[in-house]
Amino acid sequence: MSSVEQGRLPFPDFTGHAAAMETDANSPDKIKTRDRESRQIQRIAAYGFLQNLAIVLMKTVLAFVSGSLVITASAIDSATDSISSLVLYLGLKLSEQKTSAFPMGLYKIENLLSVVIAFFIFYAGFEIAHHTFFAEVTPPDISLTAILLILLAAIVTLAFGQYVIAAGRRTGSPTLTAEGRHRQTDVLSTVVVLISITMSYFKFEAGFLGLQVDQIATLLVLLFVGFTGWELLRDGMRVLLDASIDPETLLKVRGIIESEPMVSEVKSLVGRNAGRFRFLQAVVTMRTENLQKAHEISDRIEENIQKSVPRVERVVIHYEPHALEHVRIAVPLADRGGTLSRHFGDSPFFAFVQVGMRDRQVVEEETVLNPFMDTAKGKGIQVAEWLVEKKVDRLILAGEIRSKGPGYVFANAGVKILTVSAETLEKALSRVLQGADL
Repeated sequence: MSSVEQGRLPFPDFTGHAAAMETDANSPDKIKTRDRESRQIQRIAAYGFLQNLAIVLMKTVLAFVSGSLVITASAIDSATDSISSLVLYLGLKLSEQKTSAFPMGLYKIENLLSVVIAFFIFYAGFEIAHHTFFAEVTPPDISLTAILLILLAAIVTLAFGQYVIAAGRRTGSPTLTAEGRHRQTDVLSTVVVLISITMSYFKFEAGFLGLQVDQIATLLVLLFVGFTGWELLRDGMRVLLDASIDPETLLKVRGIIESEPMVSEVKSLVGRNAGRFRFLQAVVTMRTENLQKAHEISDRIEENIQKSVPRVERVVIHYEPHALEHVRIAVPLADRGGTLSRHFGDSPFFAFVQVGMRDRQVVEEETVLNPFMDTAKGKGIQVAEWLVEKKVDRLILAGEIRSKGPGYVFANAGVKILTVSAETLEKALSRVLQGADL
């Protein structure tokens, strides 16, 4: 599941050097979920093409029989939809392919298709405007059957569009979302056609400022067409130009990384979208100098990100050892006066001391209550985990930890345990700060 990009087996120390680990969503379960979503998207795209093709044939026949320009314009609009649906289907097929030339996949084809669909929407708007305002108008021969068939086309398109938008949101596919919005545009343009031919059928004429009712409705549709097309064009181009993932998602990912006790700092975090997938890259410092342990920590971080953030295709973590400028020391106390406690888990208080590594001077000190003092079982391990969450680097003890559990917790978190012979916090700190193994 993971591979180390820099480092040499068998996992040596990497003090002073940076390493990187790249993880991706290649576990069997994730591959199965991704393939299932891809098949669903392709199936919806195929259904969209067949639906558009049927509507084009129907409108073409109605336009030929009735001689209606507005139905002809609608048939042209639906024809552009059919072409875009076909391009969508083929593009989705290609986007799943990975080759030696494109080892990270062709996911951005989905965003490229969103841009293409945006231009189809613009073209459809142009055709509607042209046939509504500039074509020569002749009285059409509209039948009740034509009205009912156009109404049916509007209902089917509306239902299918809502279904596609829901599927796009569920799978995170920008192309399906674009296709669903395109269907909404189709519904409005079909409503314009329906109004126009219904007025023609009942021989009703009305206008405002020299414009007919169907022309006014067409203007509203064109505004919607322009807005939808621009939104799709903007979003698609942002991804093609490697715009960042939204700040809310990056903030969530940063929180996941910082919650790992072994991570001391997130130096940078960037992400980008490609199709419906997300790619993340982080530079972090870790409180360990062992490459194997850093690898395990990165694996754990990646797993937590995958669980909390949907559709993350790859996480690249560049890690380096934590260069200690200050060391955070925890000391169990029997009282607030500074008497050392020989009972780790049962200590009522803990002192937290911040010490500068260069001059070995105390820069901050505080005493807090042990939140697990009254816990009946597993007290030692819970206290150890609490201290790790507090980003403790060193633990000063007046005696050995009898329970092995806390010792394992500290070892895994890279917390160094210093045993001293002293009765008070002041004397313990003095001996540790004068020693060479801080």
